[in-house]
Amino acid sequence: MAKSDNSALNEAAAADTSAPGFGIEKLYVKDVSLEIPNAPQIFTDRTPPQISVELSNSAQKLDEGIYEVAIKATVTAKIGDKTAFLVEATQAGIFGIRNVPDDNMEMILAITCPNILFPYAREAVSDLVTRAGFAPVLLNPINFEALYMQQKEQAANAAKAN
Repeated sequence: MAKSDNSALNEAAAADTSAPGFGIEKLYVKDVSLEIPNAPQIFTDRTPPQISVELSNSAQKLDEGIYEVAIKATVTAKIGDKTAFLVEATQAGIFGIRNVPDDNMEMILAITCPNILFPYAREAVSDLVTRAGFAPVLLNPINFEALYMQQKEQAANAAKAN
């Protein structure tokens, strides 16, 4: 290889380290719980349960360019005033995010990463509910971009009010 080719490769490698980068390091179930407080009697009631879902996400910096993002789904099923089941599942991931402008980092952590994690959280919830002896619960798709924009708008309105 000619000397000029070698220096061109070195320059390309140096330029590559400053290029934006995104990678999935690890996806995992961080925490999971299932409660069936009224078992076994609840299984004799054939009334379809009323399902409520709460979803939240969080992000934290672990190291330079390394972030943990987590989605927590809480699914509660009630038949009348009795709780049929309560599932809490936290799906998390470790993401390598490098050379991204600070302006874009918040959106990546609040939109891109949760979009990657959501199908895994959905599967964990459905699997737990099915293993508990109930009909599967499939979480509806979430538009994390709309959720992010709504949270930003609420924060801006709260700042104006103060």
